[in-house]
Amino acid sequence: MTHPRVLLVEDDPSLQRFVEMALELMPLELHCRDSVAGAIEMLQQAPVDLLITDLLLPDGSGRDLLARLRAEPALRGQARVMVFSAGLDDAISAELVKAGAWRTLAKPCSLDDLERYVNEGLTMTVADPPTAAAPAAVDPLQQHFAGNAALYQAFRASCLQQFAHDIEAGEAACRARDGQALRRLAHSLKSVLLTLGHAAESMDAAALELAADAADWPQALPLWQSLRKSLGALR
Repeated sequence: MTHPRVLLVEDDPSLQRFVEMALELMPLELHCRDSVAGAIEMLQQAPVDLLITDLLLPDGSGRDLLARLRAEPALRGQARVMVFSAGLDDAISAELVKAGAWRTLAKPCSLDDLERYVNEGLTMTVADPPTAAAPAAVDPLQQHFAGNAALYQAFRASCLQQFAHDIEAGEAACRARDGQALRRLAHSLKSVLLTLGHAAESMDAAALELAADAADWPQALPLWQSLRKSLGALR
């Protein structure tokens, strides 16, 4: 039996792992790419049934991918597109739906929401209008992992490993004064930290994202040092 094919376009390894763990028991074939170019290359090779994309990617955005799929219907085929990103609100969701997205889902999200949306996308059953899930977390185990302690611990362990690489990437971005690289890193950390239940640290990452985007280095550098210290303290 051939399983439906799902393409995840996400450049953050921790969030890739979250989706992989969330969907591993579902009867589907999950493929991951970390860029717009990688997604297009895969779609040129074989169609997918559902495409899940972040908005902020190293070589463009989810909007760029939507525009390419709209311009080349054969590339998209019958796939539904779900935008899975942080910072979504009703206005942005409406804009993305107008651009060709089927659904939007805000990071971080619960396992139930992710599984439900994927099921709907693959069964072609739309129960609700497109919307963005509210990015709020009180108890991460219940809020995002449906009480599955083993899944939470496995995700947390993978994040702690990734944080070491994130710290190196952040230090390199600061040395090079690469505001966009630092912004992408802060954008990813904002979602990952909130998924893990670290709301204060997630807010720090959100502030860093804004400062890095504006290339406001007098503000960005101390924000990064504070966030770097927090990442190093997580065990």
